Amino acid sequence: MEPQWRDRRPEALGDLCVLPDEILCSITDLLSPSDLGRLSCVSSVMYALCNEEPLWMNLSLKAGGVIKYKGSWKKTVLYQKNLCTEFEDFCSKPLQFDGFYSLFLHRRWYRRFTTLDAFELDSGVIERKKDLTLEEFHTNYDMKKPVLLTELANTWPARNKWTIDQLLSNYGDVAFRISQRSSKKIKMTFEDYVSYMKVQHDEDPLYIFDDKFGEAAPTLLEEYSVPHLFREDLFDVLDYDQRPSFRWLIIGPERSGASWHVDPGLTSAWNTLLCGRKRWALYPPGRVPAGVIVHVNDEDGDVNIETPTSLQWWLDVYPLLADHDKPIECTQLPGETIFVPSGWWHCVLNLETTVAVTQNFVNTSNFEFVCLDMAPGHTQKGVCRAGLLAVQDKGFGDVDKDALFESNQLNYPDLTRIEKRLKCSTVDREASRPDNSNGMKAFSDVSNIMRNQKFSYDIEFLSMFLDEDRNQYCSPWSPSNCIGQREMRQWLHKLWVLRPEMRQLIWKGACLALNADKWLTCVSQICSSHKLPFPSVDEKLPVGTGSNPVFLISDFVIKIYVEGGLGNSMHGLGTELEFYDLLQKTESPLIAHVPDVIASGIIVYENGSYRVFPWSGKEIPDVIANCNLVEGDGTEDGFFFGVWNKKRFELKNQGDIPSFPSIWPFLITRRCTGNIFANLRDILTRDDVLQLASFLGEKLQTLHNLPLPYYSQHDHCLEDKSVTLRKNDLKKTCLEVNGNHSAIPPEWELVLASLEKKKEGISKRLMQWGGPIPISLMEKVEEYIPHDLAPLLGIFKDNEGSYKLSRYPTWIHSDIMDDNVYMEPSSSAHSFDKTTSHASLTPSNVLEFCNGNEEPKRWHPTYILDYSDLSIGDPLYDLIPIYVDIFRGDRFLLKQFLKSYKLSFTITAADGLLSGNAAEDWKKFARMSYRAMCFCILHDENVLGSIFSLWEELKAAKSWEEVEEAVWGELNNY
Repeated sequence: MEPQWRDRRPEALGDLCVLPDEILCSITDLLSPSDLGRLSCVSSVMYALCNEEPLWMNLSLKAGGVIKYKGSWKKTVLYQKNLCTEFEDFCSKPLQFDGFYSLFLHRRWYRRFTTLDAFELDSGVIERKKDLTLEEFHTNYDMKKPVLLTELANTWPARNKWTIDQLLSNYGDVAFRISQRSSKKIKMTFEDYVSYMKVQHDEDPLYIFDDKFGEAAPTLLEEYSVPHLFREDLFDVLDYDQRPSFRWLIIGPERSGASWHVDPGLTSAWNTLLCGRKRWALYPPGRVPAGVIVHVNDEDGDVNIETPTSLQWWLDVYPLLADHDKPIECTQLPGETIFVPSGWWHCVLNLETTVAVTQNFVNTSNFEFVCLDMAPGHTQKGVCRAGLLAVQDKGFGDVDKDALFESNQLNYPDLTRIEKRLKCSTVDREASRPDNSNGMKAFSDVSNIMRNQKFSYDIEFLSMFLDEDRNQYCSPWSPSNCIGQREMRQWLHKLWVLRPEMRQLIWKGACLALNADKWLTCVSQICSSHKLPFPSVDEKLPVGTGSNPVFLISDFVIKIYVEGGLGNSMHGLGTELEFYDLLQKTESPLIAHVPDVIASGIIVYENGSYRVFPWSGKEIPDVIANCNLVEGDGTEDGFFFGVWNKKRFELKNQGDIPSFPSIWPFLITRRCTGNIFANLRDILTRDDVLQLASFLGEKLQTLHNLPLPYYSQHDHCLEDKSVTLRKNDLKKTCLEVNGNHSAIPPEWELVLASLEKKKEGISKRLMQWGGPIPISLMEKVEEYIPHDLAPLLGIFKDNEGSYKLSRYPTWIHSDIMDDNVYMEPSSSAHSFDKTTSHASLTPSNVLEFCNGNEEPKRWHPTYILDYSDLSIGDPLYDLIPIYVDIFRGDRFLLKQFLKSYKLSFTITAADGLLSGNAAEDWKKFARMSYRAMCFCILHDENVLGSIFSLWEELKAAKSWEEVEEAVWGELNNY
């Protein structure tokens, strides 16, 4: 009699047996190695679940950094955690148990050990061509369909040299970036990676996917060249460090590959295979592959793709598809180059060990699509990737919303965000179409499907879905965009200057991404109202990289305030005008280094036309009197939108800013001569930059010494603090703070409340910024930032519990960056016309000018621009953008700045006022480097991203104190 089969699961798992294995594995994925070790001792089934290789692989990848594979992922993790030594015996036989069967784990095991020897397939849909002329490519393939080119790489040295053995010989000790399985950057030396490839049995193997391979191994760039068909790349006008990632070295073993995706920014791509075989699957734009979900954030348009791995899709989803639902497929062979047009979904599976190189590019054909994809909003992004799935629940005029779509049967967890989940589309199974008898017929079927859905991958059709009410210029930028908002504006302006023959196309792209046509209409009306020259063809595109449209027209600069909505814009201009008024009244020497104000006002769009209203910054303009934007009574001089009310408005409306999309303040100033430092950086001498550092120190000293505006007589109560004003003398103001009397001026309370707002959810904000910020430090940030922020500002309690001040707040510019500082050539005899601004020059133009017959000997700083971000606070705050953005972390320049600044950044507690633990704690706050680091973390902008990009070695930092010392340690010597 055969023994009866025993089900071990109920006894081994107890009440947990009701949970499917997928859930149990998801739970174990959250545990630490030590916890997994303990849990594996609980029962036989827990032992099996806790020893899964995919589980330990995820644990290892979470550590980030350079990984050294130890033959199994569990061994690798134990070595990473220093939980074992290489002398310990790992050869003990794993425990075996009967009576436990898991379909989920079996499928995992199958994917780990399956072979793909017979997996090659070629439907013949994608044409193979030896070569094409540029005209043939643009006529028949560019933006139309994929093509395989068989001989483009024949002359490359890489064609013979890029084998695993030769690469190992030449680059064995080079660390390359690995495909991202976690938010951390992962690297392996090529020697370790080859060892990993030979022994691994992962269901989704790691593969090299390195966009910085040219920096790690520069000679690799000499061994291939961009094929002649793809050499037009409009991103090449940007400096290398500004342009998005565009080229990758790709090396991977059998079963590895890229899961379903559309290339970033709707760029097109070419991929050349040097050895091995790759199986490709592709769908036309707008058709989401089965088994894939597109998540589109309703707020910023961020696109996230949920997809099975490449191998999992081919094994589990592909066999279930009807012939007419299957993708266009091909097998790429060594030496072949595949072209993937903009917007096409594609998935790649390596059938054996492969080596390839790929590049994405923007040309005249896909330029408008790239600009559309960058535009703020979510609907057009969803439509570009998911077709009419993205609008099937919305009313869009004549767009057909017939129910042509069915949800797939795969279940995925909801993401915790406001978003639209766009599931895979399948066509009506009853639709009568002939079977797929040949490749070209399949291609025709796909086209018919798209026509039946009335979806068109056409720029005029797709642009219908832009949000007309959204302020394209400064709305939240999608984190998934391949280029930043600032870099996008700079890119379009550089194209405008350097490619005049393309201006008609560039203008179309700028209208899609920036609403350039709307701002041109606004500025033309302003010019008409103030009898200024109208913008010429050269001047019709906004310049600069800031968040507000700025136009350089003849001898004038017109700035339209749009950032943050009408409330922020009115307070930004009001504060700037208040500041200029203060400079005049105090006869400050800073007047010579700020632009001359010509006029200011408000432009309003109503009833189909624009009207201009002058405004000096004082009193409340009638046109916005009913907008509920004024908080408090302003200053005694009538600046209702001055700095104090600006601070109140920021606190009251943080995250809830009123929207008035048809009213914009504006400012007209005299155009400065010279050029911005950002355009001159690469051609300046060291003496020029040292002079700039001294100049900034002197001007910041003048700014921080300016008297503050009189604080208005207004009783107020901040929501987050029980604060009641008793007296109104600036230097002796008595507040009752939670029942305690103090000597804190109310303006410090506004600054402190603002910092506390920024502190809320700081870990989450850092996670959203991500990028180069190490996760281990993100997890420690709340321990580093003080619980009580008052000491950061020099506010402390003495031994008797009374508040004392170490310093008073000052004016702060908040945004002195490389595009807000002007410089002029200082030689008396040169070809540079000082009556004309050269703000629109690019670095290459400046270099060409400087190499002329009468080259300027020196450049000297002249102006500091853009005071719309003026605020009240700690003067140390102003040092952050100067040191990080202008000085790029150069300590010598920082010393030069501090030498000319001469004022003190220090805060001190008077002797005898503190004792015991309080005196000890104060030492930390008295450390200028600590305060500077805290201000970086609490900054409105992603300063930390810039810091970890400049100081790359700090990506391996173990503590914030280590970062603090490396970045700001020099301050402690001041």
